[in-house]
Amino acid sequence: MFKRIQLYRNHLRRILLLTILPVTQLSAEEIDLNEILRNTSMGNYRGYAEFKMAHYGNAHTIWQALAERGNAEANFNLGILYEDGLGVRQNLAQALRYYETAAIGGSFKAQYRLGLLYFVGEIVPLDKVKAKRWLTEAAAGGDRDSIEMLAILSGTRSSKRDREFLRAETAHASADYTQAVEIWQRLADNNDIISRTRLAWLYEKGQGVKRNLKRAAELFRQSAMEGDADAQYALAVMLQTGKGQPKDLVESEVWLQRAADLGHRGASLALANTTKK
Repeated sequence: MFKRIQLYRNHLRRILLLTILPVTQLSAEEIDLNEILRNTSMGNYRGYAEFKMAHYGNAHTIWQALAERGNAEANFNLGILYEDGLGVRQNLAQALRYYETAAIGGSFKAQYRLGLLYFVGEIVPLDKVKAKRWLTEAAAGGDRDSIEMLAILSGTRSSKRDREFLRAETAHASADYTQAVEIWQRLADNNDIISRTRLAWLYEKGQGVKRNLKRAAELFRQSAMEGDADAQYALAVMLQTGKGQPKDLVESEVWLQRAADLGHRGASLALANTTKK
């Protein structure tokens, strides 16, 4: 009985902390960077929430503060802002610097992104050695995307789906978002979960399609229900912010927990911090 009561209290504590997490639009001066730096994983979560609401300036302020303290995921997120020109002037050289810093710091997402960029050779000079290096490093750490991509590139996996997925990934890495949308849509129509999540991200940012958070949320939810941790994390943030989905803090926490159970780093860190006394 005591254990059940304690579990219920922990659940309420997580819901309360999600409830008080600020998600309103704030100016840079109003963001409490001291609090963000005291709780870096929740700081990244807050930055992602601001990003989803298209408050890119706020996201930049938060991630910049974290990056200056050596936070790898914050560096990766800054790379996205500079690569896509969201809230800042597009600067591919700066994006590459942030990606490299994040990759050296252990960010699987940055390592995977660098692997693709060097493999394609559009945004950065073509370098197959660096491409393999970063993908191999991420795969060695257990990154699912990198493991899959190495198998496709080596020919170990060579189905029609795999070839199409590679075309979509390389199109996206070349900033050909229209082609990426077309391919991921076809694959999603055939119930390819990862492609559906990729497509949701494009709807979220408005790349290759008109920005549509409701459609992004629908796609995230479909993939989340089929077990994709990235989609579960994205859906949790949408439910927490009320963007693309009606705000539901209880359901948000459920999806955050499911993502953490599947090994999603961001979700695991966010939950670890919300359960601290």
